[in-house]
Amino acid sequence: MELGVGMFGDLAFDAQGKPQSAEQKLGEILEEIKLADEVGLDMFGLGEHHREDYVISAPDIILAAAASITKNIKLGSAVTVLSSSEPVNVYQNYSTIDLISHGRAEICVGRGSFIESFPLFGYPLSAYDQLFEEKLDLLLKINSSEDVSWSGKTRPPMTHQNVLPRAKNEGKLPIWIAVGGTPESVLRAAKLGLPLMIAIIGGSPKQFQSLVQYYKEQYILHGHDKSKMQIGIHSHSFVSDDSSIISGYYKNYAAQMDRIGSSRGWPHFTERQYEAGRTKDGALFIGDANQVIDKILYMHELFGITRFSAHMDVGAPDHKQMMDAIELFGTKVAPAVRKALQ
Repeated sequence: MELGVGMFGDLAFDAQGKPQSAEQKLGEILEEIKLADEVGLDMFGLGEHHREDYVISAPDIILAAAASITKNIKLGSAVTVLSSSEPVNVYQNYSTIDLISHGRAEICVGRGSFIESFPLFGYPLSAYDQLFEEKLDLLLKINSSEDVSWSGKTRPPMTHQNVLPRAKNEGKLPIWIAVGGTPESVLRAAKLGLPLMIAIIGGSPKQFQSLVQYYKEQYILHGHDKSKMQIGIHSHSFVSDDSSIISGYYKNYAAQMDRIGSSRGWPHFTERQYEAGRTKDGALFIGDANQVIDKILYMHELFGITRFSAHMDVGAPDHKQMMDAIELFGTKVAPAVRKALQ
């Protein structure tokens, strides 16, 4: 199993509600990616958002910077909001990262759980599904061939146009599909034979068992090689062997859940929810190293996952605590999981 870290670049807010500087946060993120590489983690993903509480609006730019200071770790989006992106630019940006990193770039695409990018880039929400369908089709065509001809309804056609530069692996980048739990999205990934990344950030992971089984059945039914099947989970996580840090992290986590929930009509996130999420059947991978190890292995038992992405910066924990969590995840959690699965 591959183990890595995902981030959205949550900004910390002071008592007056003022966010920390974007410059400071971006510097911290690069230090965290560098450390993740040094402690032997397999991948690092950055999510695209266009909100005042997140600093990462251009993950490809940050990943390009990270490519120059890392040696082994895979670098990808988590996710690219493809519906409001230009597939040609997406491929060019990540193929460039791939060349800088000597073959370590990948893309994870999704429709996004936030809608700010649609009005920002001039796309109608009424075309939400059609935009994703067509742009994914174009991205996959670009990924498979330098000479691209394509037509659709959401952008001008392409006729024998070259998309350059090309990625290292015969021009092909790994492309994952990120889903939030809809059967339609899972079926799309299975039909196309693409790796599946499931965001499990609430409720009980067991609820996703039928969805994962559906993906596996449809993947094989559509003629894809079972040995190449990849399934990942992306879940809110934090690791510390200091129980006071874990209990104190509730304030960071709840503050971010309430910021998001204020625009979605969610009730206040309670400490009871936090502790319930940390139990074996909850969706939060927050605890000491042994608790997180056991829970990741439980996910492998439930789903047969090939990748676990720990979303570690929810609510902007202190940078030192983030560095300690990444180090612990890389030096204790990841080796124990790998050993157990040998």
